[in-house]
Amino acid sequence: MKQIFLTIPVCVIIVLTACTNSSLNKGQQGALGGSAGGALVGQAIGGDTEATLIGAAVGGLLGYIVGNEMDKYDRRQLNQAYENVPSGQTTSWQNPDSGNSYTVTPKPAYTPADNPQQPCRQAEIVARIDGETERTFTTACRNANGQWVLQQ
Repeated sequence: MKQIFLTIPVCVIIVLTACTNSSLNKGQQGALGGSAGGALVGQAIGGDTEATLIGAAVGGLLGYIVGNEMDKYDRRQLNQAYENVPSGQTTSWQNPDSGNSYTVTPKPAYTPADNPQQPCRQAEIVARIDGETERTFTTACRNANGQWVLQQ
């Protein structure tokens, strides 16, 4: 029975990842990445199907919120954090239009084993949106133009 419950979210993730990025809006892309990350964390912490499903649900919600609520101003601020903020230090901003606020703490840069020419960085984001505080983790890698691009 547990195998069926684990198989269902895995199949959903596979089907969703088969969609191209152009067919998913930013909230959906964030939810997809958050679900996958949350499932991995839930499995690692709880070691069972229930923990994996809870992790996927929480991660999906957080990913959707961050992906859907961050506008161009916020993404520019996030890019600046990846570019300029030293590892372990925190930077914050409040969006003047939406009133949403964000706190970002970047981690040290690293190069993935599958692409050693492309530096990447993770960051913890604490978002305060409509009075609710949410915490998530993102990864960005430099593209060929030297810009930080959020990874799925």
